[in-house]
Amino acid sequence: MIPVLNRPADALPLYTAFCAELAARGFAGDLSLSEADRTVFATDNSIYQVEPGAVAFPRDRDDLVRIGRLLDDPRFREVVVRPRGGGTGTNGQSLGPGLVVDCSRHMTRILEIDPERRTVRVEPGVVKDQLNAALKPHGLFFAPELSTSNRATIGGMISTDACGQGSCLYGKTRDHVRALICVLADGTVLEARDLDAEALSAVSAREDRAGAIHRAVDAVIAQNAALIAERFPKLNRCLTGYDLAHARGAAGGLDLKSLVCGSEGTLALIAEATLDVLPIPEAAALVALSYVDFDAALRDARALLPFGAASVETIDSTVLGLARNDPGWAGVQAFFPEDPAGRRVDGINLVEFVGAEEAEVEAALGRLVAMLEADASPTRIGFTVARGAAIERLWTMRKKAVGLLGAVKGDARPIPFVEDTAVPPEQLADYIRDFRGLLDGKGLRYGMFGHVDAGVLHVRPAIDLKDPDQERLIREVTEGVVALTARYGGLLWGEHGKGFRSEFVPGVFGPLVPALEAVKRAFDPGDRLNPGKIASATGAALTAIDAVPLRGERDRTIPRDVRASFDEALHCNGNGACFSYDTDEAMCPSWKATRERRHSPKGRASLMREWLRRTAAAGIDPAAALRDERPGWLGPLAASLAGALRRRPPGEDFSHAVKEAMDGCLACKSCTGACPIKVDVPSFRAKFLALYHQRYPRPLKDHVVAALEPLLPLAGRAPRLSNLLSRNPLSQRLLGRLGLVAVPVFSAPLAPALGKLGVATATPEALRALSEAERARAVVVVQDAFTSHFEAPVVVDLCALLIELGFRPWLAPFRPNGKPVHVHGFLARFRRVAEANARMLRALEATGVPLVGVDPSMTLTYRSEYAGALGPETAPKVRLVQEWLAARLDAIAPRPAGRPLRLLPHCTERTNAPAAVKDWQTLFAHLGLPLEIPAAGCCGMAGTYGHEAANRATSEVIYGQSWARRVAESPEGTLLADGYSCRCQAKLIDGRALPHPVQALLAHVRAHAPVAAQKLAA
Repeated sequence: MIPVLNRPADALPLYTAFCAELAARGFAGDLSLSEADRTVFATDNSIYQVEPGAVAFPRDRDDLVRIGRLLDDPRFREVVVRPRGGGTGTNGQSLGPGLVVDCSRHMTRILEIDPERRTVRVEPGVVKDQLNAALKPHGLFFAPELSTSNRATIGGMISTDACGQGSCLYGKTRDHVRALICVLADGTVLEARDLDAEALSAVSAREDRAGAIHRAVDAVIAQNAALIAERFPKLNRCLTGYDLAHARGAAGGLDLKSLVCGSEGTLALIAEATLDVLPIPEAAALVALSYVDFDAALRDARALLPFGAASVETIDSTVLGLARNDPGWAGVQAFFPEDPAGRRVDGINLVEFVGAEEAEVEAALGRLVAMLEADASPTRIGFTVARGAAIERLWTMRKKAVGLLGAVKGDARPIPFVEDTAVPPEQLADYIRDFRGLLDGKGLRYGMFGHVDAGVLHVRPAIDLKDPDQERLIREVTEGVVALTARYGGLLWGEHGKGFRSEFVPGVFGPLVPALEAVKRAFDPGDRLNPGKIASATGAALTAIDAVPLRGERDRTIPRDVRASFDEALHCNGNGACFSYDTDEAMCPSWKATRERRHSPKGRASLMREWLRRTAAAGIDPAAALRDERPGWLGPLAASLAGALRRRPPGEDFSHAVKEAMDGCLACKSCTGACPIKVDVPSFRAKFLALYHQRYPRPLKDHVVAALEPLLPLAGRAPRLSNLLSRNPLSQRLLGRLGLVAVPVFSAPLAPALGKLGVATATPEALRALSEAERARAVVVVQDAFTSHFEAPVVVDLCALLIELGFRPWLAPFRPNGKPVHVHGFLARFRRVAEANARMLRALEATGVPLVGVDPSMTLTYRSEYAGALGPETAPKVRLVQEWLAARLDAIAPRPAGRPLRLLPHCTERTNAPAAVKDWQTLFAHLGLPLEIPAAGCCGMAGTYGHEAANRATSEVIYGQSWARRVAESPEGTLLADGYSCRCQAKLIDGRALPHPVQALLAHVRAHAPVAAQKLAA
């Protein structure tokens, strides 16, 4: 049994008092001192882990002012602030002890769009892709590009002066910032914009903080002009902190925003930004070049730069090899054809041209193509040209590079700490040769990709930080890379900021360090804002890279076999893909609905890692406890009944905080498919629930849900009686008291309708008796509890469709699938159910007749949960019906064209079986029906989640964020859904009965004779 995990110490009293005083002064946002939030905010996308004292979520500028003014209170002189954007920093920029200020929850408003002036005003929590979605109808976009654009906030982009692909054409974030409204550490509101000499003189004459800051910075620049010119590198990626090299501004006065951009929250809190935006390019073309190796790609890049491309990107053989195993490779493979001479493509360059007019782009493209055709380089295998949607597919593949590297197997995973170095582009090939030599000399694996036009390569060495011997490599490699960048005239921090790498600032700036400290002192004299990074107001030493706790240090305290048992959680690297703002993406619905970061895959993985660490410290082996679990139900039920009769307060236990986060998970498995690292929350959630309920009794509703599959066949024999018993007011009240709502209605039994179609029950004996010809046309339909008992017409229509298409369906005997018990953590019971069901299905499968399932979520359980519990070889092979049919199109007669339809697939299917979603389109097209699959998130039902009273409100919020819009915009009869829970949700909320795809196909097939038969009749 797991122990009670009491925390050694509560939240720091200083921060408890600070938050209490903030609340008393009218702080309108949210304040959190909870263990869960402090655990989740202890990490970002870096290798570090530092728990803050508290987290503040300001609602507006006034809240930021309240924080600043309270910092100026002598009682709180020891409080420091850690501003945080999207949490995607790779160097700990937002980490550290103190008060985290996160604007991404509430300060997310786009305040003004001015298409005439091509400007926008936004709050700092606006996400980059969110802004561009709002700008698109105006034909405008915010130009700085980055791979984390669907979760990176504008405030974070400004604080790191972010940029990425296309920076040589569009510049960096600071090149697009017109003005900033900032809040200083004493609550002063400061406007930072480019001032001419006259305006500077006027501001400098003021006796307030703004006047003092402008005077101080003006003096720093005047007194250090020669050193600034000498020490600031002349690079496209000149991200070096306080950008004194550009602080004079275009008008020759002073431009404070150039200092705030890239300052990583060390100078001020950003409350509002006015940005310049650009017209969306009307035309684009991309050249994809293939090479024999990565060095050839790097050296050829110099020949590609003079053609005026918007971006030139490169990918090495490691990343390319991983990409070839990614589902998205099928969409780009044609652009990297095999070499007739048999040479393998082990390096690529992507060269994109954009412009306002097609002729402009074609002219630039033509010049490059002419050079490539005239220059028969022995290391250049070939090139192709992409246009239209193919360009986006290629860039998506490139954007996946970080995720692909993070998903490699093993304890040593590629990690960021020297991944954004910048050197002059003409030096890049030689520099990378020496960089690779450094890593090869230490026996490290790595992957490389990046922006060759800007001289920036992203390099992630694979290191296992749980191993103390490997931990020292962080300093060894970093110091080696610092020396290399200095030799080649470059920088350690070319794109992703300094963060905890600030200890190397003095080596780059030398005698200019006092000037940086003077800037810090002017803005933040007390070192209250993100201290230890970039510069110190007091001259204190900056944080050293090995003076900060690492995630690996904490993870190594978890025993190896426990780590192996909970592998689904431990490899989360904090990339934050689950924080996507886009409600039309499936991952992660609970995050999108709550905006609580603990209710995300990253949050839950962080809590699970900490929980495992604490159980290990208490001397408990959770892996062994799981192995000892027994499948019986009577004891746990009795404990639940006893717990219901004597309700007790839960008491202090970190396990409760973890449980709260796990309860919010829909178990939709979108993270399992969509997370680059494949963090599998439903799997480790089920394990946690199994362990948690060894100590704490389950709610009674869990036992009701666990009994559903065994009891449904009995109740389904008399559907009218069952509906009367389950849906009368007294039963509804009782179910509500148990915590269950929106109970579905039983449909008519399957057997009579299937009997009319001649569909028999599948048995091994009956299937073995089939002739070879009969077996070739036979298929076994595997039932699931919900479709068979609540939507039996769908199963009937599936069998009817199979018959119409020339196949003979058989119905597998109903056996519980076990998914509901797995979702609720009855793991021992799930294994017993799975073993019994798998035996029956394998016996049918052994006859050579294929198995197909109806509901995507239940069917995919055989590939995931069954494979995990029983082993991949033991799990039965059950295909989705469209997968099986799409593989047999040669045996299916086409039909004439019909009306276009739309399909909203189940989110588990969309993220875990994307090829199966395309199979629907292939099948529909073959039968004459155009099928659109619009982007959409989760419906919010997710099996039993939306039927639980505690979740119902959140379930409806999730539905309203994406599905409600798709349902409303689709005329009656044109929108399909293949998930039972999705159809149930649409009917509950919108009163819309969405047909299953097989029902639409059946109607079309019955209404139209095969094309060949029509031609013959004519």
